[in-house]
Amino acid sequence: MFALNLLSETANEPNLTWLLWLVLAIFVIIVIIGWMVSNKEEEKVPAKKKEAAPAAPATPDILKKLEGIGPKVESILNEAGIKTFADLAKADVEALREVLATAKLQMMDPSGWIEQAELAAKGDWDALEKLQDELKGGRHV
Repeated sequence: MFALNLLSETANEPNLTWLLWLVLAIFVIIVIIGWMVSNKEEEKVPAKKKEAAPAAPATPDILKKLEGIGPKVESILNEAGIKTFADLAKADVEALREVLATAKLQMMDPSGWIEQAELAAKGDWDALEKLQDELKGGRHV
């Protein structure tokens, strides 16, 4: 308002009140556009976070319940990304042998682990127990 009064009181200079109103209107429009753009960006960010968020990791199973797997082998499998019975059931025997060989446990035979893991992943504990009675060190005898 002071600027408007100052501009209107000068008699020798041309009336520049319209210029001040124009600048004020442009400023208000810029503020409104900036506010609208920032709201749209805020709405987009949570949607991207929800899409990019990985699924909650499955609770690790106690792989030592399987015949032939002890605490050391369980920790090696966990480090290799095999943390559940389902992970072990999907694993390839040769890939398991490579993991064991890397850990210098090439004498271990993972061939019986997958069959046990399939039963454990299904929750068929009776069949698993029956199978484990037939195994020795995780191997068929």
